Amino acid sequence: MNKVYPDAASALAGIVKDGQLLAVGGFGLCGIPEALIDALQASGVKDLTVISNNAGVDGFGLGKLLNTRQIKKMISSYVGENKEFERQYLAGELALEFTPQGTLAEKLRAGGAGIPAFFTKTGVGTLVAEGKETREFDGEVYVMERALKPEVALIKAYKADKSGNLIFRRTARNFNPAAAMAGKITVVEVEHIVETGDFDPDSVHLPGIYVHRIVHNPTPEKRIEKRTLTEKSTTKAGD
Repeated sequence: MNKVYPDAASALAGIVKDGQLLAVGGFGLCGIPEALIDALQASGVKDLTVISNNAGVDGFGLGKLLNTRQIKKMISSYVGENKEFERQYLAGELALEFTPQGTLAEKLRAGGAGIPAFFTKTGVGTLVAEGKETREFDGEVYVMERALKPEVALIKAYKADKSGNLIFRRTARNFNPAAAMAGKITVVEVEHIVETGDFDPDSVHLPGIYVHRIVHNPTPEKRIEKRTLTEKSTTKAGD
């Protein structure tokens, strides 16, 4: 089955709509589906609730959707690099469900595994646990967290075959597999596409059963979120 679409806009056609719950892969700007985010912005859909570790940076990644006010709520772990996110949140213009990073990953994994909820010690006794069920196990208190099942997941991988089997590249794997497994419909953006059967089965990171549509983006920008350089020493040997 060929799941490849000619471009990002056509891959999103008919599956994105106002008011949806979406998951978007990536960590910072590493492993984000750049072309799919741009196509989502161009589609004009609004009132979105987006599950993502963070919201990109100002003017790039999910930051573009914040600028156009298409996101009404974020379910995130870290939002410290986006000033527009901060402004909207403090002004009461953007809802935020702040979620510990490991809990967010497990909520997506549980959604993909068909597990409706789980218990964790993370967040007990803090604002994270307010309004949630708690239970004691072996003398320790745990808080119940519900799984996340987004209607659409937009993810990034390095390679795909035409059946949707995926290979990720190093740290760009991050939240992408969990988001893909949780999504009812998953669209993946990849740099390389090969014929079905070209992959060694042992090299596949995510089976194609979780992938519904594929978009080829051979030249993503891969912007660096914060570049840090080490100054070269001017001290000579023997000094």
